[in-house]
Amino acid sequence: MTEFRFDRLFIGGAWVAPIDGGVRDSVDPATGQPWTQVAYGGAQDIDRAVVVAREAFEGPWRKMAPWERAGLLRKFAELYATQIEALAQVESRDNGRAIRESRGDIGLHPQYWHWFASLADKADGRTIPMDDSVHAFTSRLPVGVVGTITPWNVPLMAATWKLGPALAAGCTVVLKPAEQTPASSLALAALFEQAGFPPGVVNVVPGDGPVAGAHLVAHPGVDKIAFTGEGATAKAILKTGADTLKRFSFELGGKAPHIIFADADIENAVNAATGSAWALCGQSCALGSRVLVERPVYDRVVEAFRRNAGRVRVGNQMDPATHMGPQAHAEQLAKTLSYVDIGRDEGAELVAGGTRIGSEGYFVEPTVFAGVAPQMRIAQEEIFGPVAAIIPFDGEDEAVAIANGTPYGLAAGLWTGDVGRAHRVANRIEAGMVWVNTYRYIRWSTPYGGVKTSGWGRENGVEALDSYLETRTTVISTTGKFADPFAN
Repeated sequence: MTEFRFDRLFIGGAWVAPIDGGVRDSVDPATGQPWTQVAYGGAQDIDRAVVVAREAFEGPWRKMAPWERAGLLRKFAELYATQIEALAQVESRDNGRAIRESRGDIGLHPQYWHWFASLADKADGRTIPMDDSVHAFTSRLPVGVVGTITPWNVPLMAATWKLGPALAAGCTVVLKPAEQTPASSLALAALFEQAGFPPGVVNVVPGDGPVAGAHLVAHPGVDKIAFTGEGATAKAILKTGADTLKRFSFELGGKAPHIIFADADIENAVNAATGSAWALCGQSCALGSRVLVERPVYDRVVEAFRRNAGRVRVGNQMDPATHMGPQAHAEQLAKTLSYVDIGRDEGAELVAGGTRIGSEGYFVEPTVFAGVAPQMRIAQEEIFGPVAAIIPFDGEDEAVAIANGTPYGLAAGLWTGDVGRAHRVANRIEAGMVWVNTYRYIRWSTPYGGVKTSGWGRENGVEALDSYLETRTTVISTTGKFADPFAN
């Protein structure tokens, strides 16, 4: 297993000390104690990363044939496949995700990189029929230097989803991971170095959001920002980046409805709904934390949630037997517990959990609220913790109204034995992805992204290339003639 070091930034193909940042402790959320030291960059470090990214874009990377870029991406995918265990160990240690989950998720990443490699020569244009005097056509060109800002819950997955299509399109990248979980992104940089990418094509600069992140967004040498995180941060990014008219893509929050009709296979539906409610320690925007249940089976589903909450093994994330690790950091633990209080105050029934576990680390019990009304805060606001809110409904129209009754629109799920209902309801739900009789099925070829306040643009699929490309129109005269405008 590869040993990584994290006390240097990766800029211009070299491991360098921060100029105006420093080296800090990274905390293991299972203990609340440091487990390694990580380099953090400041504004000057972002500056030098953008400079070398621009040089690489204007030089060797842009001049490289698409099939050559594809070859490097395939080489990277093969190298990544040899380091799955090492990467999973780093990511779980840093953010608290159960090692069994990290291994499963990261084990799929090489397929994503192979998929993006396959798209490197697919940025084709089209011929535009005009008349015999001209030949008109479009070309799709890389946007340029991309600043990518990734979240603390799934740093490697978010980096894969952004860097893969950006590099396939011919862009260069400055990656600023979340300050709470920077280690795995620096491990990723080591693999880019080993794979032989030209210096400056990929640069990794951890740092604080208000300093390094804000400077990256405002930098006039950055052409696009790709961000995953909170909506409030996205709004700040838009305001900061407006001065330079950057391109943006956002994958933001969610309050996904998980709809269970009475005619569904209840056992399968409950397995999926409880499994997703507490996956990633509840720290994902697509986990179906609003569980909408048709009234005839409501009590049965509530009881199943209560029972399954007691079966979740909460513990140290590095133990393969653990189902759910700690919250990723102290602030998220405090937020999750605050929403337990909010749910109680709003009159919801606490069926299970709701309590911090122990005093060491950031552990909390899997939590279930029943009797939740659609307008309660625990049903409207993204908690980002292992808190399920179970809401009763009567019939399709009410289910759809509740499902669409939040500002979010990232993902949704529904369970029914009626194929007609499956089509009707899925068609009416305001979400970028709808799962029917399954949940959280995401692959490299399935576009993923939100509507409403859940984001702009799509990741994965062939659509992933779109936000990293610009369209240029070229019109060529076939006659070589242009009338003298002053002849008469």
